[in-house]
Amino acid sequence: MDMETLRADLDALMTGRVRIRRLGQADAVTGDPEYQTVYDGRGALLSTHGQLLVKEILGVDILGESSAWYQLLTPLGAPTALVGDQVHVDEGEFEGRTWYAEATTQVSTTELVRVTRLDEQNGALAAGV
Repeated sequence: MDMETLRADLDALMTGRVRIRRLGQADAVTGDPEYQTVYDGRGALLSTHGQLLVKEILGVDILGESSAWYQLLTPLGAPTALVGDQVHVDEGEFEGRTWYAEATTQVSTTELVRVTRLDEQNGALAAGV
């Protein structure tokens, strides 16, 4: 399978809408943390089962080994998520749920899609570990 075909197949999987938000300065009056949206667009959130399914559909393991229960796929034009960024799913099966970026988005010299490992909202990153 050639790179363009793989890229198109992965692009077709991104049927949900996701928002990546980054912690900014605290509100001057309330002291509450304020987040700024760094990406709002198409994406796919895959559970471990979904990651295995993508491997079977494509016939190649483009997501690689990961200890993450969930991974976020975004188009190559999306910004790189940073550790601790919030990922909100606004459409699709996971609508209304929140995760945190567990690691900076994977990058390489040859890319098909952006892949970010995620930690659930109540996981270690949410607890400040």
